[in-house]
Amino acid sequence: MWVGYCLIIDALVYRRTGTSLLTRGWWKYIGLFIVSAPVWWIFELLNLRTQNWTYVGAEIFSPFQYAFWTTLSFTTVIPAVFGSAEFFSSFDFIKRLRRGPVIGTDKLTTVLFFSAGWLMLGLMLIWPKIFFLFIWLSLYFIIVPVNIWMGNRSLADLTRKGDWRPVISLWLGVLLTAFFWEMWNYYSFPKWIYHVSWGGWLHLFEMPLLGYGGYLPFALELYALYHLITGLLGHKTVEYVKVKPD
Repeated sequence: MWVGYCLIIDALVYRRTGTSLLTRGWWKYIGLFIVSAPVWWIFELLNLRTQNWTYVGAEIFSPFQYAFWTTLSFTTVIPAVFGSAEFFSSFDFIKRLRRGPVIGTDKLTTVLFFSAGWLMLGLMLIWPKIFFLFIWLSLYFIIVPVNIWMGNRSLADLTRKGDWRPVISLWLGVLLTAFFWEMWNYYSFPKWIYHVSWGGWLHLFEMPLLGYGGYLPFALELYALYHLITGLLGHKTVEYVKVKPD
């Protein structure tokens, strides 16, 4: 189902723009799937501490089966989000957005980001019932400065010019993806359910409404993690993921 979603959204992007993740390089597109699984497993590891979601029906699988099928499912996360973000970036209302606040890449800003990220991560690990939301913020604040220092692509390269259109495209893209994630999960089996110590009211499917806000920084984390990995592989400045409107 999710491979179908990724291909449909990719086709829509191609129809609107004449280019897409798949058509720009099928090997790079496959790379999105390969990178996606280990990236999501990072959040699964952090969730061992927060226990914000569990999988109903996981007990019907052996440990090997569980690891195989979950990893296979996790491969579609990044292609779905990035494809949806490119879809929204093709619309005129995104292209016409005016300049927003400037967040630079200077030494002070990056050190503050880096320090805040580790502080949030520490608070989440020490008091997970209170600061569980930092699972969706801390990694971004840690990784963005690392990408800047390493010379990797970063959203900060654009926000320092006041250009927030890629950020908005990622936010809208991940919310579209989140709607289908939560809708298709609702009547599925196995499925995930949520456990939060506060903010767990007014559900849309299994997810509390406030929880959808966590998807916004999650999309930025995916972008940062992807470019950290590609930077480590020697592709520091290649603009493959095009969430900035032309």
